[in-house]
Amino acid sequence: MSNDKPHILLVEDEIHLARGICFNLELENLRVSHVESGEEALERVKFERFDLIILDVMLPGIDGFVVCKKVRELDARVPVLMLTARSDERDRIAGLAGGADDYLTKPFNLDEFLLRVKGMLRRSAWYRPDPIEEGYRFGENQVYLLSYRAKTPQGEIDLTDLEVKMLSLFFQKEGEAIPRKVLLENVWGYASDAETRTLDNFIVRLRKYFEPDPAKPVYFQTVRGVGYRFSRGV
Repeated sequence: MSNDKPHILLVEDEIHLARGICFNLELENLRVSHVESGEEALERVKFERFDLIILDVMLPGIDGFVVCKKVRELDARVPVLMLTARSDERDRIAGLAGGADDYLTKPFNLDEFLLRVKGMLRRSAWYRPDPIEEGYRFGENQVYLLSYRAKTPQGEIDLTDLEVKMLSLFFQKEGEAIPRKVLLENVWGYASDAETRTLDNFIVRLRKYFEPDPAKPVYFQTVRGVGYRFSRGV
């Protein structure tokens, strides 16, 4: 697949609004990842590059102001557009002081919203350099999550969105047994027990890429009765 489309992270817990935003941004030929909490957003920012973050202030758990400050610690340059139902000038100042690049009060006009997004993406394209990316190394493998590629003893491979999602989760939780349900929810967006075959086949694929002997996995281990564990091995 091509990753040429600008990639936007939408952090919004109002599902109907989020669906509308995603629909309209995708009509503009933009790629959108949607999460419903600040905690999820920060996990994504740690492992993925975004061209723009659209961030609601009122979120369950940590609020948008805190998220914005933490995003800035992880990525000083990614543009952040804050959304809020509040019209208080102090909130606007707090958001901008916390590192946001722009601020829009809900309910907002769709045309104005799209103009803001396009303007911020244009600025992003010229002021943001390509990252010098350090690969995640295990054994003789090196994985570059931001650029969707990996170097293995078999050669260099391009990674799909789902492969990057799964590898990100494994790297974050290195050494932990991750339940099948958690893998299905995080990578595919559902947790149906009927879909475990999909997950198992996916693990087989990763083992073919990265294991010295896929039949005796060192890195992507089965945890019987639970799910899978990633370990860098010895």
